[in-house]
Amino acid sequence: MELRHLRYFVRVAEELHFGRAAQRLGISQPPLSQQIRALEDELGVFLFDRTSRRVELTEAGKLFLVEARRILEQAVHAVQVARRAQHGELGELSIGFTASAPFTPAISRALFDYRQAYPEVHLTLSEMARARQIEAAVERRLDIGFLRGLELPGLPADLVTTALLVEPLLVAMRADHPLAQRREPLAISDIADERLVIYERDPGAGFNEQVEMLWRQSGHELRIAQETRELSTLLGLIAAGLGISVVSRSLSALHTDNVVYLPLADPSAISRMWLIRHRAASAACRNFVAIVERALIEAG
Repeated sequence: MELRHLRYFVRVAEELHFGRAAQRLGISQPPLSQQIRALEDELGVFLFDRTSRRVELTEAGKLFLVEARRILEQAVHAVQVARRAQHGELGELSIGFTASAPFTPAISRALFDYRQAYPEVHLTLSEMARARQIEAAVERRLDIGFLRGLELPGLPADLVTTALLVEPLLVAMRADHPLAQRREPLAISDIADERLVIYERDPGAGFNEQVEMLWRQSGHELRIAQETRELSTLLGLIAAGLGISVVSRSLSALHTDNVVYLPLADPSAISRMWLIRHRAASAACRNFVAIVERALIEAG
């Protein structure tokens, strides 16, 4: 049984006239009659009562008509699903990001715009270290990754990179810290002896390595007061006076009582962000990249 058999049957059932049904189908009447007869032979039932004057559905035909219409509607729906999936309007999209990525205005705007444009694509968002994002993207477990650091690490040939932004690093400290009222940018030497609150060291994460490099370039070593995995905990510890920290400018959007953000004078005190994806990206992935790029342009 083929879908065309069902379409032929439904048209005859609607017209109850083989000539008119054949005309609507764009075929001649004899082949239509042959196809209906072949369908009845396959089913082993009569679908129509035929006389020289009339055509009527049998009881079996009436019940089969309901199912035939349902099958044809489902077939149309299946075609629509396939076409929408091909255009990235359905499916899933997995995104990995560093802690500060959602606080970057262009990225948060892109996430909002994508959700509005493609509400039927299921988003899975995961905070992941840089090395884990790269590994997951290569293995196709991650569609999009947001990486941060001073320089982009070497990437496998299967991955494609889009440079997103460059932003300065800031020093986060308690508001009553002796340096908090400084009007000019701070040098690393100004804070080199301060105790730092940092994220837990995660090889391949990128950010801690960059902070350590800044201290080494100034001839100093980091003095770690506390390590934490949570951004809220990090800012809370700074507010409690346990130490200072170095953060990307995006995080300065988080207003925590008794915490201020001061610029650094060192020209290498910057952070870059990249978007990575597999070369064989899905349509949903390509749509997301286009929205991110548009959001960056709009954000200047």
